[in-house]
Amino acid sequence: MRKEIHPKDYRVVVFKDMSNGTTFYTKSTALSKEKIKMDDGKEYPLIKLEISNTSHPFYTGKMKLVDSTGRVDKFMNRYKSHIDKKKNK
Repeated sequence: MRKEIHPKDYRVVVFKDMSNGTTFYTKSTALSKEKIKMDDGKEYPLIKLEISNTSHPFYTGKMKLVDSTGRVDKFMNRYKSHIDKKKNK
C-alpha cells in the first residue's frame, strides 16, 4: 500500500437526505459551506444528499421515484407524442 496518498484532515460531518430529512454523522474530508446544529448542541458541517439508503428504492423496498430535478418530467414532456403514438399502435 502506498503511503502519504490519503488525506489526514478527517472530521465529523452530518449528511442530510433532502428527500426525507434523515441525517447521519460520519467522518469525511468533503468540504461544506453550510453548518447544522444537532441535538447534542454542537455545530457540524452539513453535506446535502438527494438520495441515501433511507430513501433509495433498493434499500426501502418501495418503488417510489424520487426526482428532485425534474428530469423524468422533462423527458416525458419532450417525448410525449412519440410515447402516445406507440401506445395507440
